[in-house]
Amino acid sequence: MSARLAAVTLVSGLVTAGALAGAGSAVAEESTRGEGGATATIGGLKTYGDAVIHGTDGDRQVSAGLFEMSVEGGGMLQTYCVDIDNPTQKDARYQETPWSGTSLGANKAAGRIRWILRNSYPQVNDLAALAAKAGVKGLTEQDAAAGTQVAIWRYSDGADVEALDPQAERLADYLESNARDVAEPQASLRLDPPAVSGHPGERLGPVTVHTTADSVTVTPPAAATANGVTVVDKAGKPVTSAADGSRIYFDVPDDTAAGSASLTVQASTSVPVGRAFVSDSRSQTQILAGSSESTVSATATANWAEQGAIPALSARKNCAEGGLDITAANQGDKPFTFTLMGTEHGIGAGGSETVTVPLQEDQAYDFTIKGPHGVDSRFEGILDCATETAERSAVGGESVQTLSEPSPATAGGTTDVTNLAETGGSDTTPLIAGVAIALVVVGGAVLVLLGRRKNPTTRH
Repeated sequence: MSARLAAVTLVSGLVTAGALAGAGSAVAEESTRGEGGATATIGGLKTYGDAVIHGTDGDRQVSAGLFEMSVEGGGMLQTYCVDIDNPTQKDARYQETPWSGTSLGANKAAGRIRWILRNSYPQVNDLAALAAKAGVKGLTEQDAAAGTQVAIWRYSDGADVEALDPQAERLADYLESNARDVAEPQASLRLDPPAVSGHPGERLGPVTVHTTADSVTVTPPAAATANGVTVVDKAGKPVTSAADGSRIYFDVPDDTAAGSASLTVQASTSVPVGRAFVSDSRSQTQILAGSSESTVSATATANWAEQGAIPALSARKNCAEGGLDITAANQGDKPFTFTLMGTEHGIGAGGSETVTVPLQEDQAYDFTIKGPHGVDSRFEGILDCATETAERSAVGGESVQTLSEPSPATAGGTTDVTNLAETGGSDTTPLIAGVAIALVVVGGAVLVLLGRRKNPTTRH
């Protein structure tokens, strides 16, 4: 695939409230990777058969089936992939993600993929019953996994692919022809909004809990607790657990110095089938087929000060727009202003605005935004919004290595990351970003995104 041109984004005077747990004026930094839910490490392809992809360059054989992932904190996940030509990275770390942050967000057939997941293996583990519905003579676990994956690929990648085993192929045909749209599943756990701000002496929030678990435990900000900052409900009572729909607040005493804090909520629950999982190392996107009781968590931050602009900043991938949505809210008593892509945005007291930072497909980003009172926020990740098949079509095609071994495709090596150190400042501070060479823009920030070729090693 041809290397992409660099894209330069200017972001002036962007200020954030996000920070690691703590209070006071000491420097803190939060690394923002995901939006809550389960975090897991991929272990490999465990139950699979063989399939063949028919392409303009000829046929190629691949392995097709179920992956397993180990959840951080406990639990196991079973997944299928939704990017047939992109390799899996060995021991890649994955984060539960809404469809809007993946290629599924722009895929009108995403709901049909979820129907397939709900009506096939392993959700339907009575293979005799599944075979009868599909009109086949019998199915092994390998056949069922391969047929299900092939049917998913036809919708996720628009691939001309068939299972080599006749029974698996008939299952794939049955699933493809009978699939219907099913809505995207709810996140296993998320907090909305993930960042809030305000003045000492106020309850900052609310932060609403959204979860499929019966209840979640709430861990207050340990360092901030020493300064009297607590997590409470609307009535001001301390909160140690919450349920879906609960609203919680940061209670900041009126004599607390300007600073920030974070709280964590955690639960054990089955992650809903159909949730997407993306990696931080360009490993192929996965979609959940089955879950044990697994540990899920989410974090929210708060920022406070006596006066001036008091912004809260959060980010979310937006594949429909090809970028990162940055939401800035201002609970201060002065306007908060910043410039994005040459346009100045002003947020009055109590106001908020969401702007989209355009990113290149497959580009890793890593930038830190300086905030007032020594509080910084770091945003990192990879924008992976298109399947490898779609990308190749967009640039005129690319040869892909054929698999000869019946094993999951893996790709080693390191990931090139656009690294912006100490990006941002207050609304009056110039921003300096370093990406291989020093780029200085007076009064603003520079985000440089360099396209790179995906690793063309063995593929799943």
